[in-house]
Amino acid sequence: MSKLFSGWDWQPPAEWLKIETLEMHTGGEPLRVYLAGLPDIPGNTILDKRAYFKNHFDHIRTGTMWEPRGHADMYGAILTDPVTPDADFGTFFLHNEGYSTMCGHAIIALTKMAYETGLVPKNKPELIINAPPGKIFARPHYQGDKIEKVSFVNVPSFALLKNQTIDIKGIGKVNFDIAFGGAFYAFIDADELGLKLTEDESEKCIALGRKIKLAIMDQFDIRHPFEEDLSFLYGTIFIEPASNPANHSRNVCIFANGEMDRSATGSGVSARAALHYSRDEIRKDQVITIESILGSTMDVTVRKQVSFGPYNAVIPEISGTAHITGRNTFYFDPEDPLNKGFILR
Repeated sequence: MSKLFSGWDWQPPAEWLKIETLEMHTGGEPLRVYLAGLPDIPGNTILDKRAYFKNHFDHIRTGTMWEPRGHADMYGAILTDPVTPDADFGTFFLHNEGYSTMCGHAIIALTKMAYETGLVPKNKPELIINAPPGKIFARPHYQGDKIEKVSFVNVPSFALLKNQTIDIKGIGKVNFDIAFGGAFYAFIDADELGLKLTEDESEKCIALGRKIKLAIMDQFDIRHPFEEDLSFLYGTIFIEPASNPANHSRNVCIFANGEMDRSATGSGVSARAALHYSRDEIRKDQVITIESILGSTMDVTVRKQVSFGPYNAVIPEISGTAHITGRNTFYFDPEDPLNKGFILR
């Protein structure tokens, strides 16, 4: 350290809001976990807590997701007290546009954090996490003293619409399916659009994903059988053959306001498993490995069949790896005119 800072002990004024976070990523997709500085978030359910935060503290979301503290593709998770007696904690998720219903990459990262930082004992066999779509069961897999990967059992996942077509100005006819894996996604064959799921075509993926999502939302009714708050199309997922022949396929998810998931998307591969299973393209307990745009992977398998309202659903299990990248303390100067953040995309 430079001698310039020896004896230096600057502290922010007491009236500044101070928020502490842990920074992580799962397969390249960022996760900002809020550790301290948040106000109390009342509510009897996670959806209640999420609604309260949205109505009273959305400036914290924009101030930490958007620039200058974040960026257009930042993602966050807020931890809460559990809302059921058997759960370890609750969580809901933030992004550039608002609040998502489910996030597999966040569950993987939060489980890694909980065990490796001592929030829960290492010998605890699994975590029960209250999330917006229901209880999530997650567990670590150790290689010696280190967590090699995390797996979680997701909520019932099901195919909503299959073999649909929409005509979109500037694109033409787009064939798609819609499935739920904690959130609703539209699935599209990238090759049919002349799209390559590579880093140098990322901006094209984002532009097409946004346009297709908005067009489908405008023309199709997306309904969750039980929760109105979950009844919307969260993202567009493009699919192509895997770059690594050992893997099943590659997909890229465009969600929220043009965010591109750097990981294979935990809730997205859950929905894909439900879709493939409904078509007899995979069998129960068959593990398939799906690549992200970076080549990082998640494994998914169907563990059992269930009924979920009017749908034949499956319970998928997803596995992936996460890493801690840093720790931040953010200050909010009340006189800063850009205190609430800004976004240019």
